[in-house]
Amino acid sequence: MTTRPPRFDLAPGLNISRVLTGLWQVADMEKDGTTLDRDAAAGALLAYAAEGFDTFDMADHYGSAELIAGAALRRADAARPLCFTKWCPPPGPMTPGVVRQGVQDRLDRLGVDCVDLLQFHWWSFEHPAWLDALHEMNALRQEGLIRALGVTNFDAAHLDLALADGIPLVSNQVSFSLIDRRAAGPLHAVCAARGTHLLAYGTLCGGFLTDRWLDRPRPEVVADWSGMKYLRFIDTAGGWEVLQGILRAAAEVGRKHGVSIANVATRWVLDHPAVAGAIVGVRLGERAHRGDNLRLFSYAMDDEDRARLAEACARATPIPGDCGDEYRRPPYLTASGDLSHHLDAIPSVYQVEADPLRPDRARVFSGSQWEPVAGYCRAIRTGRVVHVSGTTATHGRDRLVAPGDAGAQAVYTLDKILAALKALGAGPQDITRTRIYLTDIADAEAVSRAHGRVFGATPPANTLLAVDRLVGQYLVEIEAEAELPG
Repeated sequence: MTTRPPRFDLAPGLNISRVLTGLWQVADMEKDGTTLDRDAAAGALLAYAAEGFDTFDMADHYGSAELIAGAALRRADAARPLCFTKWCPPPGPMTPGVVRQGVQDRLDRLGVDCVDLLQFHWWSFEHPAWLDALHEMNALRQEGLIRALGVTNFDAAHLDLALADGIPLVSNQVSFSLIDRRAAGPLHAVCAARGTHLLAYGTLCGGFLTDRWLDRPRPEVVADWSGMKYLRFIDTAGGWEVLQGILRAAAEVGRKHGVSIANVATRWVLDHPAVAGAIVGVRLGERAHRGDNLRLFSYAMDDEDRARLAEACARATPIPGDCGDEYRRPPYLTASGDLSHHLDAIPSVYQVEADPLRPDRARVFSGSQWEPVAGYCRAIRTGRVVHVSGTTATHGRDRLVAPGDAGAQAVYTLDKILAALKALGAGPQDITRTRIYLTDIADAEAVSRAHGRVFGATPPANTLLAVDRLVGQYLVEIEAEAELPG
């Protein structure tokens, strides 16, 4: 058996352990208001690093995880561990000052001059400042404050959009397991096409994909946040019996190779070509599974093994949507189980302007340089009807998003349309008609897929036209009409 986990070159200077050490449990261990003993916790981290598990993953909201990792770095010898963290700001203007402060906070808490990998999370893509944030973070990367950039919980469309807009993302951290197989779909295809990789969390589904739960009843009470979250995933995938079927299949594969169910579950994820590493959570000072995690690499699954697991997974209901949707739309598969209050509190991108001459009318403006010149608004509501002007992938006043990529431009344009609708009290379910104008009919499939991602569940009437050209270098323009309920 291998004595150290294998490595993966995620980016220049980032040769990572394929089993990352996840510190999200620090937040759970500190949820009663107590703080872990920093020196003792740092010592536990260094024990992981000494055995090759030297790539730590954390976030700004994982309790004191960044401070613990910083203490470990100060005690480390020449073989310095890698510390990956996340910045999860509330939606709002992402000015250079706001972004620099967010990055500086990470540097200060870790006690370093450069973050190895800084991963960015954004709550609502209808708020376009996420692109501002990533471009500012890239500027700080070029300045030397960040070694590499990643994102977390991005769906395939927005990962692709960020890459098409010139952000050099090396990774996207997402949920990926035998229960949650969404990352094996469109997201995997984007990674293959763009050369980006996945960091997979939740591979053990909060500990439920282990020998501990084989042929055991569903727990009545789950005390830790991770367990609460992944039990919702299990229920959404079909319930406890579906989990048991997957556990039995994984147990059969495990017996064949002399490894645990946890080994099978994590190895299944790691065998996907886009996956650079799997993040295995630890409870510092309580339990260590380093020996068992090394057995991940003591065997290789064959076609028979994969077929047995696929047969069990086929009985499960697919987790709805794409990666990250659990944070942005129902069903909210998070520890709290309902983020609607949080998402409703996100400020609208656009301000509504009442019409002093027509009390039944309201308008929103997107700030495009052409709106005051040509005398039009982004959208107008008259009574129950909303009209959205022809919209392009214009960021702010005049920046073209994703030059040369019609599919990515369509994703951004549709987000912009949805933001205008939301400001006027409407949503995608209220849209009755869309019209799409393309400069090249060869882009019809990519743009249609972007349209289908938004409106697949509530399809409006639609017309798609090829035109000679659009103003500027835009490849697609979309307009929409909506009708609010009576």
